[in-house]
Amino acid sequence: MQRRQFVQTLGAGSAAVAGLGLMSGCAGSAGRGAKVVVVGGGYGGATAAKYVRLFSDHNIDVTLVEPNTAFVSCPLSNLVLGGHKSMADITTPYDNLGKRHGVKVVRDMVASIDPNKRTVKLASGGELPYDRLILSPGIDFMWNTLPGMARPGAADTVLHAWKAGPQTVALRRQLEALPDGGVYAMSIPLAPYRCPPGPYERACMVASYFKKAKPKSKVVIFDANDDITSKKGLFMKAWDEHYKGIIEYRPKHNVVDVDAATNTLKFEFNDDFKAGVANVIPAQRAGEIAVKTGLATANARWCEVDFLTFESKAAKNIHVLGDAIQIAPAMPKSGHMANQHGKTCAAAVVSLLQGKEPPALPLYANTCYSFVTATDVVHVASVHKYDAAQKTMLAVPGSGGLSTAASALEGEYAMAWARNIWADTLA
Repeated sequence: MQRRQFVQTLGAGSAAVAGLGLMSGCAGSAGRGAKVVVVGGGYGGATAAKYVRLFSDHNIDVTLVEPNTAFVSCPLSNLVLGGHKSMADITTPYDNLGKRHGVKVVRDMVASIDPNKRTVKLASGGELPYDRLILSPGIDFMWNTLPGMARPGAADTVLHAWKAGPQTVALRRQLEALPDGGVYAMSIPLAPYRCPPGPYERACMVASYFKKAKPKSKVVIFDANDDITSKKGLFMKAWDEHYKGIIEYRPKHNVVDVDAATNTLKFEFNDDFKAGVANVIPAQRAGEIAVKTGLATANARWCEVDFLTFESKAAKNIHVLGDAIQIAPAMPKSGHMANQHGKTCAAAVVSLLQGKEPPALPLYANTCYSFVTATDVVHVASVHKYDAAQKTMLAVPGSGGLSTAASALEGEYAMAWARNIWADTLA
């Protein structure tokens, strides 16, 4: 089987480990000594780093620049807020990328990128040359839309917890400290944002904690969008069956400022709202390094790419993955999708460095699970293929779909998905 054929099968599931043996001997020695630098060790970057090594039969040098010592999964992090999982449950070290695959992991931040010299300057002062750069910077927040968050201490009081890690722990502590009868208010930005169903799952998880530990407390969702953006019927059913009187949903509430001193949310057209715990998820854009490098060419927010290779439309030899890109139609900003981007990009980069054409028909899938209780889960799935005429990825008609109802069996599937994709990305 050739690489292009193999990559086309990767979208069918998260883990392709069983098929890796089929790549042995296909790569040859072409591209030996080429240097690939990967920036960002999330679902997209870590997957790309691993698979460039695998697809090149370990002939291409790969350096991953990532400031954290371990990968922390955003998917499942809402369960930590609900008290159903610990941070240890969603944390995986980067060790195996080096030990098993020979990826050089550099704990650092990228200060700047020079596309002409093909160099990456590190915050510590070092410099890394590259033949191809894979940038997976995730998202950053458009804090300019919330002036009050610039005041000293505001960001330590009003949390987003939209990047799993210390803020996840801090928000959980705020929920624990909230008196019974207090109100947790969460704001959702206008789409697109990372993980469309994530806020609604978060509301379920916080409500599940309140139902057990603080039955007089309430969850109020302020959504800037006109309606629930993903799995609407399934979430509404869960709220009615499990959290009646606990969760209140208010659409068309766009937060334009925050008074962190009083936990007060200010809206474009609605009255102010004071909460016991204010959880504000700001509007988002591509990670800072992508914007700083001039790659965010779509409304100065998202990075436009060639979907065959994920090469930036603004700079040669730089590939951008994951939540940072200007998405194709019906393509969610999700961890699973970033993992699929990583494999497609890795195959393209290896081909290009070997002087070959990249795979011409990438095909990949996405499944997004959402917990509505500690055990019951719903999902949405889709399959995407490249359309040569439109030069973009399109959803395959009739593919994917939604759960018919939440179930504990889907909860088992969700945990199996997590274990598989973590292994596929990092093992």
